[in-house]
Amino acid sequence: MAERNRLWISNPLALFTANDHQAPGGLVIENGVIVELLAAGQTPARPVDETFDAREHVVLPGLVNAHHHFHQTLTRAWGPAVNAPVLDWLPALYPVWSRLTPAQLALASKVALAELLLSGCTTTADHHYLFPEGLEQAIDIEVEAVRELGMRATLCRGSINVAGSHNSACVQSAEVILADSQRLAEQYHERDDGAQIQIALAPSSPFAVTRELMCASAELAQTHGLRLHTHLGETPDEQQACIRRFSMRSVDYLKSVGWLGPQTWLAHGIHFNQIEIDRLGAAGVGICHCPSSNMRLASGICRTLQLEDEGATIGLGVDGSASNDTSNMLLEARQALFIQRLRYGAGKITPEKVLGWATRGSAKLLGRSDIGEIAPGKQADLALFKLDELRFSGSHDPIAALLLCAADRADRVMIGGRWKVIDGQIEGLDLAGLIADHRQAASHLAGG
Repeated sequence: MAERNRLWISNPLALFTANDHQAPGGLVIENGVIVELLAAGQTPARPVDETFDAREHVVLPGLVNAHHHFHQTLTRAWGPAVNAPVLDWLPALYPVWSRLTPAQLALASKVALAELLLSGCTTTADHHYLFPEGLEQAIDIEVEAVRELGMRATLCRGSINVAGSHNSACVQSAEVILADSQRLAEQYHERDDGAQIQIALAPSSPFAVTRELMCASAELAQTHGLRLHTHLGETPDEQQACIRRFSMRSVDYLKSVGWLGPQTWLAHGIHFNQIEIDRLGAAGVGICHCPSSNMRLASGICRTLQLEDEGATIGLGVDGSASNDTSNMLLEARQALFIQRLRYGAGKITPEKVLGWATRGSAKLLGRSDIGEIAPGKQADLALFKLDELRFSGSHDPIAALLLCAADRADRVMIGGRWKVIDGQIEGLDLAGLIADHRQAASHLAGG
């Protein structure tokens, strides 16, 4: 919206706000920020420069993806790992990922971002923990990809400083990790509303780094106002591994290294007992539910409602594209709806609740109050969907239809008041060329 100041998105078919189905008259955007919500029959308080007729569109806040691994788009449906649980899946893939080149990571990141954007996602987190020789500038590469696509991102500087049987090529010293983390925080982390790039610190897991690095990461995050992220509670044998190594369970370990607080969000969060759920909630720790990955790897089902009841924030993430194997946030919300109904029943897990996880919830995990809602003062990040395909014929509730009828592609997407997707196409992106280059990169990576 470079050449105009005020835009009225008028009379949407449906609009999802914090109050679910309010503002049927639409919304007004000024200088990239939502300034008015209108009831039916209302018109903007002041003249607008342009009106977009949204009578055929369901309007959502831009979806927020709180956990991903961009590089994994190059290893979708990887043959040796197709039928493997996570502890066999990782050893099958690490030798491949350790060969990743800067050019391959750039393509992988662009593909992940484009796929997310087309699904209505406007903000994403990425957890990148691979820094083999030659890929030391991985986060800088991701920054450029995010800027090229015009999205928002929290880029999580991952780390591994404890060698395992399969990840030795990706091990760095704590000194190198911390120095690069500080550089990234100082160079890229934006703190104001409307930030495009933010940085978080993110050991691959508490077991892939030393206790000293966990503590130092927490201290560095506090110094620079960064958030903390890691995988935890993904597999049932994790607790025994933690007891063997640290003589305590995982939540106790988080507390001992300064991570048990509202600055932390965890990916997966499946295997916690009720006492640990109580403690996580009381501390304000966030949990990113990754249902597709959890089903694909047979890891288990996150206890979302118990966590919420105790005070934890729930968000959604697509996880990596080698365990999902897609980067589609709306389909992820659909998966969350269904798998959580298996645990809690249909009445407690509604489309509105799950879309709240995919928007407000995920935004809160990333420490952002300026996105994830359609409300005055929030960034104008929007995803607009049409219900004119065969799959929607006969549907009645437009919001529910997005998930129940499996919507998977936005017609329009706006970020900060600027259209990034129009008529289902990303503005300025040669998608066919990107796919061709990405496929060639995936083939080269597979061939070693």
